[in-house]
Amino acid sequence: MIDTQLLRQEQTIKAKQIILTDNFAIPNLIAGADVGFEEKGSVTRAAMVVMHWPSLAIVEYHIARIPTEFPYIPGLLSFREYPALLAVWEKLQHKPDLIMIDGQGIAHPRRFGVASHLGLLLDIPTIGIAKKRLCGHHEALDERVGSSQPLNDNNEQIGWVFRSKKRCKPLYISPGHKISLNASLLWVKHCIKGYRLPEPTRWADGIASNRAFFNRTKQNLA
Repeated sequence: MIDTQLLRQEQTIKAKQIILTDNFAIPNLIAGADVGFEEKGSVTRAAMVVMHWPSLAIVEYHIARIPTEFPYIPGLLSFREYPALLAVWEKLQHKPDLIMIDGQGIAHPRRFGVASHLGLLLDIPTIGIAKKRLCGHHEALDERVGSSQPLNDNNEQIGWVFRSKKRCKPLYISPGHKISLNASLLWVKHCIKGYRLPEPTRWADGIASNRAFFNRTKQNLA
């Protein structure tokens, strides 16, 4: 039986180890990571795409599928997702300097979402890029593309709300590990190329989901 109270305590303890300053030079390689589930949740699928900066040309990509060992428990999703992320990380021949992850960084009730969890495990700068807000509040966001508002919780800024594309819901961006709040938003902006998602996570999601366009690109890269 899973001791959820113990795991929440672990999150609180590990959150204190998270570094929220810029602990890296300009990256040469940026990765995007996405996690999903197959076969009614019994299989966890993680995709990671490594891109060269600043061209954002794909250097390599991999998908890892492993049995799902942890149930779905809100607030503890990183324990369900990180094993597959570690599995796909091991497949990379070119290790990135920065990882953008589809999920939360410190914008989490205990400041320890999947981007923070993976960043701490790998000792690498990470950014969480979520499609939905998990916690916190913010002022009304302008409809103008590129507009942003601080995401706050308990008088603390935990991330940003960012309008990446017109007529699309905003993104919720937060540092994972070894990167500041401002740099997290800046690097996501650098990687937006006309779509809602930044290129690294957009490609990770597309390749993992086996969508037609990304599938053709996979064949060309093979």
